[in-house]
Amino acid sequence: MLQTTKRPDSPVSIIGAGIAGAWQALLFAQAGHAVTLHERGDADMTDATSHWAGGMLAPYCEAEVSEPIISRLGLRSLDIWRRELPDTPFNGSLVVAHPRERNDFERFARMTEGHRRLDAASLAEFEPSLEGRFRDALFFPTEGHVEPRRVLPQLHERIRAAGGTIKFSSDVSAAELAKLDAKGIVIDCRGLSARDEQPGLRGVKGEMILIETAEVQLARPVRLIHPRWPLYVIPREDNQFMLGATSIEAEDTGVSVRSALELLGAAYAVHPAFGEARIVEFGSGLRPAFPDNLPRIGIRGSTISVNGLYRHGFLIAPALAELTLSFVERGQIDNEVMQCA
Repeated sequence: MLQTTKRPDSPVSIIGAGIAGAWQALLFAQAGHAVTLHERGDADMTDATSHWAGGMLAPYCEAEVSEPIISRLGLRSLDIWRRELPDTPFNGSLVVAHPRERNDFERFARMTEGHRRLDAASLAEFEPSLEGRFRDALFFPTEGHVEPRRVLPQLHERIRAAGGTIKFSSDVSAAELAKLDAKGIVIDCRGLSARDEQPGLRGVKGEMILIETAEVQLARPVRLIHPRWPLYVIPREDNQFMLGATSIEAEDTGVSVRSALELLGAAYAVHPAFGEARIVEFGSGLRPAFPDNLPRIGIRGSTISVNGLYRHGFLIAPALAELTLSFVERGQIDNEVMQCA
């Protein structure tokens, strides 16, 4: 068992107030550490990757394309979300497909667990707006979803309530913080900005569109099987829906015409009433990813890096924070996630 070089009650400085850093700060503050969370942007967090996230808590669905470690971390994170934010919607999620994608739909069913099949009548009971739209669906009852732009400020408030300090417009480096407090621990959650220390990171663009209509009502995310990438419709408050998300190996910003057509076409394929919806916003975020698309907790002396969450940030961030805390306080190592220099 590898021990940290710092005392378990050492002060903790965290860089990055997005979803990864926020969960680190919350769990460390609740454990009694003196936590300071630094964020180079302002409190609106509009430049953060989290601002453009879907917020789906869907470890079973993600198993279709992800490694088992994502499912393990995701399932643990569901418990932490329920414990820390009990109002989080856990209404399940739905996977549907049109006849031309029938083979892909059946493959999805074989590749995933934790679901039950709904016939057309049962689907209509769950989501009346989808009556007559699909002949069946896969229902994942234990999955949930959050609205990132609402839940991130809630996490920040929980951090303050637990005794933590948040400093916005604070552009600092891990080296600077280590010099300021030689007795402390620094946790680097900067995402792509950490490429000065982790050159293997790359940005994977995820595009989204926010639309508004009162003609469709959904209680849970609906994932439409697509030949190139998963497309989903996520209900938001105030009759809004997020359409997402592409996964493009590019680091430019904005939404391409092709992606907009596919996202809007997917929504129309779920329900024609989306064709009359009002477009509220286009946007994209760059997800930090390592070459294997798996997260890493890197340990180098008193500096810990948490990065590479890829498209699973909201799903796995709580479990990663729990692992980091367990290492600092008890020296526990998770060999699938942690790397020690």
